[in-house]
Amino acid sequence: MDDNRPAVGRADILSMTLAELTEFVKDGLGEPAYRASQIYSWMQKGVMIDGMRNLPAALREKLKEKCEYRLPKIAKKLVSQIDGTRKYLFELIDGECVESVFMKYEHGNTVCVSCQAGCRMGCRFCASTLKGRKRNLTPSEILGQVTAIGADTGERVGGIVMMGIGEPLDNYDAAVKFLRLVSAEEGLNIGLRHISVSTCGIVPGIRRLAHEGLPVTLSVSLHASNDEERSSIMPINNKYHIAELMEACRYYFETTGRRVSFEYTLIAGKNDSSDDARRLASLIKSGMRSPCHVNLIRLNEVKETPFSGSAKARADAFCDTLNSLGVTATVRRRLGADINASCGQLRLSAAKDPE
Repeated sequence: MDDNRPAVGRADILSMTLAELTEFVKDGLGEPAYRASQIYSWMQKGVMIDGMRNLPAALREKLKEKCEYRLPKIAKKLVSQIDGTRKYLFELIDGECVESVFMKYEHGNTVCVSCQAGCRMGCRFCASTLKGRKRNLTPSEILGQVTAIGADTGERVGGIVMMGIGEPLDNYDAAVKFLRLVSAEEGLNIGLRHISVSTCGIVPGIRRLAHEGLPVTLSVSLHASNDEERSSIMPINNKYHIAELMEACRYYFETTGRRVSFEYTLIAGKNDSSDDARRLASLIKSGMRSPCHVNLIRLNEVKETPFSGSAKARADAFCDTLNSLGVTATVRRRLGADINASCGQLRLSAAKDPE
């Protein structure tokens, strides 16, 4: 069975670059090439085919007959009364659901997108992986999250984090195509330097990404400073040990010149002691030998797991230790605290309650 969205026998035009769409319009639809630019422009605004007013009625009907074009449906939306963060549960064509988050910062708006329906990486503290991976998303389904949120909020999205449900490097081709689409000058034109791609540590994918010519920030979910601890919470570490992962991170920096960011989720009593901080600092300094940054994240608790998040004072102390040892670190500000804006839990709730 195909791992991607079930085939519908029609052209997925939102997954096309403008050049690919132009070729399809000419050769597949028998229409003038300039129509592609019109269609492409409308799609970037989230306008459906019937709303593409400068297209002839006959062409709109032809598009509906031969093309697959839709945005994910907003099944549920939560809006934070604290900071305006919006959390979306999107329903896809086959009924699968994914989550996205719209976050407002002083420097602009950022959207966190999902790249898979579920996740098979098995990280023990994460809600996204509890039901496993159902399937990969297509480039259009990833891009559609950004477009749908832009249409819903009426605000420009200036940054992307691929840190939602799923592992981007486990859906490599679709993730890379999405990056090319969302950064296209004729499209949403979101600068690649304003995009972060998160990975739990798929080493071959990191090395491959280094050669794509996409200057994105690589965000590596580390969460432990030694193999024993990391393997106990992240099964991927059984395949790619920390030394191999750090070597791949160095390779990414040396190849792209882009600073690597490490994500470290603080779990009370598990990885948040002063000794843990010192071991992490030693690992980063010896393993990277290049500029990098550590994002410390207090775990958002998931009732189906046995873990709890570190207290704020413990997180601050951990951060201070890293900085005192020469490792740049910050504690990530919690956005949408009143709507539980971390990914996975809304989808999990929807799976339990079909309504």
